[in-house]
Amino acid sequence: MSNFFLEIGTEELPAEFARLALPQLERLICNDLALERITYSDLWINSTPRRLVIQIDNLPKVQPDLQEERKGPPIAHETIGDEPGSAVLGFAKRCGVTLSNLEIRETPKGRFVFAHIHRAGRQTVTILSERIPAWIGGIQGKRFMRWGLQEQRFSRPIRWIVALFDNQVIPLTLANSIPKIESGRITYGHRLLAKPIQVVNCSEYNQTVARGQIIVDRVRRATIIAESIQLATKKINARVDISERLFTELVDLVENPNLLKGTIPDKYLKLPPEILSTVMHIHQRYIPLYCLHAEKDPLVLTAENILMPEFLFVSNGRPEATDTISHGNERVLKARLADAEFFLEVDRQITCSQRHEQLSKVVFAEGLGSLKDRNDRILWLTKLMLLSIPIEVEVKEDAIRAAALCKHDLVSQVVGEFPELQGIIGGKYLLAEGESRGTALAVLEHYMPRGAGDSLPTSAAGSIVALAERLELLISIFAKSERPSGSSDPYALRRAGNGIFQILWNQETNLDLLALLSEAVDYWSELFPDFKINSTQLISELCQFLHQRIIFLLGEQNIDSDLVQAVAGESISATRLLTDPKDVKCRLGHLRNLRSQKQLLSVQLVVQRAARLAEKADLNIDIINPIGCVDESLFISQSEVAVGALLKKLYPLVENREYLQLSEMLLNSTSMLADFFDGENSVMVMTDDLEVRQNRLNLLAILRNQANILADFSKLTN
Repeated sequence: MSNFFLEIGTEELPAEFARLALPQLERLICNDLALERITYSDLWINSTPRRLVIQIDNLPKVQPDLQEERKGPPIAHETIGDEPGSAVLGFAKRCGVTLSNLEIRETPKGRFVFAHIHRAGRQTVTILSERIPAWIGGIQGKRFMRWGLQEQRFSRPIRWIVALFDNQVIPLTLANSIPKIESGRITYGHRLLAKPIQVVNCSEYNQTVARGQIIVDRVRRATIIAESIQLATKKINARVDISERLFTELVDLVENPNLLKGTIPDKYLKLPPEILSTVMHIHQRYIPLYCLHAEKDPLVLTAENILMPEFLFVSNGRPEATDTISHGNERVLKARLADAEFFLEVDRQITCSQRHEQLSKVVFAEGLGSLKDRNDRILWLTKLMLLSIPIEVEVKEDAIRAAALCKHDLVSQVVGEFPELQGIIGGKYLLAEGESRGTALAVLEHYMPRGAGDSLPTSAAGSIVALAERLELLISIFAKSERPSGSSDPYALRRAGNGIFQILWNQETNLDLLALLSEAVDYWSELFPDFKINSTQLISELCQFLHQRIIFLLGEQNIDSDLVQAVAGESISATRLLTDPKDVKCRLGHLRNLRSQKQLLSVQLVVQRAARLAEKADLNIDIINPIGCVDESLFISQSEVAVGALLKKLYPLVENREYLQLSEMLLNSTSMLADFFDGENSVMVMTDDLEVRQNRLNLLAILRNQANILADFSKLTN
């Protein structure tokens, strides 16, 4: 058995590409080796900023021979003969065999020609030589480039290829590459620390590149960086706030990580901490250091006592140049912070109200007016929601004031330079001007959640303004007849829809979204007569869209899919879900509890049996009161009397949405319901007496309808 090694050497690759190329390569290689019938024991794929590396162990030197039988066209004769016909000749040609390798065989469908194919295995080296260019060309990514006069495209120019089979070089040339790229043994160490290196064989590669100051293993680089950060923070009694995304990027930006430290001039600690952390995180890929016991206040105005006057960064430079590298990074950070300080001073020269007026000069979207117009619509929706949400007067005032000024910072200098800070800076500016803390916090929180997994608003005022902001976006974009389709969602409407329910469920807010949408759509029709809005159609489309968002969100929460379909699937009307969005979570919780306690199945089986028979009744699914639909004088069996009494007890529970008691009563009544079908007092539902039959069907239909208030039991699986 032999080992294979491939290194694709390049100019510095984008960190994202260096990471995302690995699963693509694995898929391409595994598919090709399986197709060529080549077995192996281990596949190791890794990357650095200047190379993609593949190692495959225990490959055969020759692929196994191919023994295959193929069925061909039908044939009338018992032998092929001298004139086999064009179909047989074509079949033999496709299979690459002579007529002597064909066999005629009887089958249940008649006489057919079969071919016996034997192909000797090819040299593995030959196959790899053919497939390597295809693997390189099969990697996808963003912003690919061409270099020289060639047509070859890749993330960055390819400079060398090392391809070995044990200690043998696999000969290959990249087609049309300029300069010409041919495989060999020469790899390159760290750009600043080592010279070209010769790789003798596959097994010595890791030791060889280690002499060139290269750490190819991404996991090892990640471990070195993580341990260095932990050691550095422990030494100075600090903590770091580093996202997984930034950490992963740092791993893929260096070939030989070295954690260094820089200092921040004290005067810049008077800036808001979010400005410093954004500059370091987003713009420079630095790691801010936080005071160990820093106050976690989202509205704190300066970074003093929050951030330490130091930062960490990962270097790929020479160890002896540490001081020079640190000084250079300090200068870069100082320049960025000086810009931020200037923008902050410019913003402070005008008030938030003046900035709000400047929003009228910025277009929101074609046909939808300016950002100020949008802000005014958000304020209108906020006031509308406050009419139906019981809330303290002070919180109501905070929500209205926040909604009136929530977008003022979009024309600020700081947000223009650091758009990630919209809302955050707006809230801090308001607080600095003397607005209430509740108002400032609501402005800060009304962008939450910014995406999947993000924090949700903590304040009631912030939640209300956040809901208004998302509802305004949905109604406005739908009103101008634009919809998300496939992967295209330029206004992030799906994210807005998700946010609405995340906020409502988090705050446990009772809000009739359907009534809110109905009134809002009428208002939008007056605002935008040119859109010629069909109110009924627009409300229906919004309800359908929000219905899908509920299903999506519940499906993301590791909940059994049949439970999701039972409480919020297509069989559940969007009208019900949007009239009381909180209700769906409540019902889902009861079903999950019943299933976890192994109690759901017994209720489910009885209700499903009743529902199957109830389909023969002509009773509307909305009818849940047995009075007037079930005639007790037609009861013959005690089991009928018991079920009729049960429906009367269930009715007030269903009417008042008391799901816990409803589910408990259904559970406690399973034996009674089973007796109705199969017990000593069981009845024949489909009796010849049509009046009694209809009465019994109505009895079961009412039971089905009452149970459907909790869930559509037909969607549950066993």
